[in-house]
Amino acid sequence: MVNTITEFLLMGFPGLQSWYYGPVAGLFLVVYLAILSGNGFLLVFVGTERSLQKPTYLIFCNLAISDIAFATTTLPKAIARYWVEDQIISFNGCFLQMFMVHLLGSINSFLLMIMALDRYIAICSPLRYQTLIKNSSVLILLAKACPLMMVIRAYPLPYCASNTIIQCYCDHISITTLACTDRTPYAFPAFVFAMVVLLVPLAFIVFSYCAIIVAVLRIASTQGRLKTLSTCTPQLIIIALYFFPRCFVYLASNVGITFSTDLRIAIIMLYSLLPPMVNPLIYCLRTKEVKQTLMKTFTKQQVDIQKINISALSK
Repeated sequence: MVNTITEFLLMGFPGLQSWYYGPVAGLFLVVYLAILSGNGFLLVFVGTERSLQKPTYLIFCNLAISDIAFATTTLPKAIARYWVEDQIISFNGCFLQMFMVHLLGSINSFLLMIMALDRYIAICSPLRYQTLIKNSSVLILLAKACPLMMVIRAYPLPYCASNTIIQCYCDHISITTLACTDRTPYAFPAFVFAMVVLLVPLAFIVFSYCAIIVAVLRIASTQGRLKTLSTCTPQLIIIALYFFPRCFVYLASNVGITFSTDLRIAIIMLYSLLPPMVNPLIYCLRTKEVKQTLMKTFTKQQVDIQKINISALSK
């Protein structure tokens, strides 16, 4: 079959009435600005504070960069779709967006695994921390094979009928559904790749946090237990929000579970955008070291302002 499609149309939420377009575009814009400002502040703050330039915070910075890149890849086009009703995305642009979406999603999965490894080693095997964390960055390379393979297999397929993508951005399922051929030979390997990228990090994260909880329960101080558990609980919530809905959507798409298209897209947008918004708060700004550094910086600024005021009054 000859490929007659030169561009795609991003439908977004198919059941959304036109009078909700403005509020949805405004919501996406607020989310985008929140992701940029929160993660951008984290990058600048860690980059300018020498005391925070440690493996743990460098991992946070990598996650922040990935979150900013993901939001920048997906949200501007979604905002344009509802703000000015610009649905068009070029054929190559759609596949580039698909590659970036799956690449950054895969990198995030392995970064979350490395962060769990970081906490596990720091608590359960602190003497081996420097060596193991330094070598763990190699795992990120594994995240790049999956999306590249998905694009290589999906790009040559014949697209000759509908060009309307029922999604807010281009992803593998939405694109290959439009192919004028049996997608089973292409969908199953992509499903296997996705499950490996999701379930391998998730299994290691579950193991790491179970080991951390066991180690915490051995702490004699009740206050120490509560403090450590209060730090781990928000991280586990974000991890669950990141992995479980993704697994559910992929499984539902491949085993025939049907539910509302608008609900499916809402779930995808929720697990895609909520973690990048709260990651800087959960993983960095709640840590004791960052709080102390922020307080020290704020106090120093206040003292400097007072000195300037006193100097001005003395003149």
